[in-house]
Amino acid sequence: METWNQVYDPFGNAWLSTLAASLPVIALLGMIASGKVKAHIAAVLSLVLAFVVAVFAFGMPAGLATRASLLGMVTGFFPIGWIILNVIFLYRLTVEKGWFATLQQSVADITQDRRIQLLLVAFAFGAFFEGAGGFGTPVAVTGAILIGLGFSPLAASGLSLIANTAPVAYGALGAPIQGLASVTGYDPYILGAMIGRQLPFFSLLVPFWLIWVFAGFRGMLRVWQPILVCGASFAAAQFLISNYVNPWIVDIGASLVSMGALVLFLKVWQPAEVWTSPALRGNDPSIGYGEPRPASVGAAVPGDLPKVPVGGRTASSREILLAWVPWIILSLVVAIWGTGWFKGIVNPLFTWKYEVPGLHNLIMKVPPVEAKPKAEAAVFLFTYMSYTGTGVLIAALISGLIMRFSPLRLITAYLETIWVLRYSLITIAAMLALGVLTRYAGVDATLGLAFAGTGILYPFFGTLLGWLGVALTGSDTASNVLFGGLQKITSEQLGLSGILMASANSSGGVMGKMIDAQSIVVASTATGYFGQEGKILRFVFWHSIALACLVGGLVMLQAYVYPFTAMVIHPAVP
Repeated sequence: METWNQVYDPFGNAWLSTLAASLPVIALLGMIASGKVKAHIAAVLSLVLAFVVAVFAFGMPAGLATRASLLGMVTGFFPIGWIILNVIFLYRLTVEKGWFATLQQSVADITQDRRIQLLLVAFAFGAFFEGAGGFGTPVAVTGAILIGLGFSPLAASGLSLIANTAPVAYGALGAPIQGLASVTGYDPYILGAMIGRQLPFFSLLVPFWLIWVFAGFRGMLRVWQPILVCGASFAAAQFLISNYVNPWIVDIGASLVSMGALVLFLKVWQPAEVWTSPALRGNDPSIGYGEPRPASVGAAVPGDLPKVPVGGRTASSREILLAWVPWIILSLVVAIWGTGWFKGIVNPLFTWKYEVPGLHNLIMKVPPVEAKPKAEAAVFLFTYMSYTGTGVLIAALISGLIMRFSPLRLITAYLETIWVLRYSLITIAAMLALGVLTRYAGVDATLGLAFAGTGILYPFFGTLLGWLGVALTGSDTASNVLFGGLQKITSEQLGLSGILMASANSSGGVMGKMIDAQSIVVASTATGYFGQEGKILRFVFWHSIALACLVGGLVMLQAYVYPFTAMVIHPAVP
């Protein structure tokens, strides 16, 4: 078959060509932002529009466009959707067995100070669930736990959203990084390492920010020691794991380190005053929605915090330990699955390499995007045994047997999970199809050439582009797929590091997570704060913008100012 050269200015007018290239993204973000079109429908409709633009505006042969879309759909499910499906399967098993309720009790028994509970639950424990599942799971879980501990609805909702930021880039066992790698062609290990040189600054900052928002500056200063322990331990582990192990287990490892360090620190330190208020400082409009009025700061009354009953009684130490077993198993299995030596053993035996006929090496990237024409490969590597999702499924099955589920119940529970996640899986597949199609059609190249016009300020605005993508799509993975290729192309046009700006898309995107419509709805549902989504959005909005701008400032420093420039990874070119 004949090759097809990408066209970056099909109308002979940069403005018109850029407008045509942006239509699918504008349509997708507009439909989601309106709140009137469900995410999976918006994703499918935008994919159809992208197909029309690629074929009729950019001249891409329909056969190539069809095959590129199908490749993207398969890539969306393997490995990304595969991870989500199996993690939620495990979570639902623990809920059904009552072991998750026991986890709630174990948290309440550690400390009665609301500020430290926030560190433990919203930040550290939430990061664990972000790493294991992502896609709204941490906000739902931590919001429900905080309500169970007595927090007001607005505090439980808004603070869970603020806390669910720094870990997002490594969420769902590295799904955002996998998506970013799939559209940029960069090694996911290098992307993970570069992100690990940006986000640790904010992993240290966010816990202080979180407690400051809840308890005020003075209330935060009175517990600066555990905040520092929590944030510093998480940031250090985040950097070390992302740079020296792999990007898949960063959140799980860092969250366990942070929780462990905080719990051990509380063995030797306790606050002089125990903060017992369940509400935000000042006027909390959620008070009156069935929650207790704020108590005074001072010594806690014994038993003033609710405990989660297990079968009408308090859980024993053995039951609490058992409740943690599934998540310990998950951590161990995923740690093994993410190692290079394990992949080296199983991949040669269990890999199916499929060069997509009618697409592989038939599309040429041409100047000015490439110095000389370069063929685009289209290969799907079905490394099914080494997929992280496969490891998660094995961990879930082992845990299910330990929890004494019958084989029949495990099968039916899995089918139920597929049904529950059907729309999420459709959304992920359509998002990846859209991203892969725009990459092969050269549409992202057209947008990248336009963004190059921001010149020296591009590192800042490119970071905010990632923030906007997550704010409107609800997913760092989706934002990376949509804008990852654009970031790479634009940075190369401006002489900047493509690794830096692709990573900045993900790092900046995490701060948009707290204001996306899906997360806010999840938070309001988990906390019973129905119909108050607007209050939650107003509460978190400016925090989201401020933190995103700080990330953009850091990326500007890494782009231009020594010694920050020394942090940028420049992989050797073979």
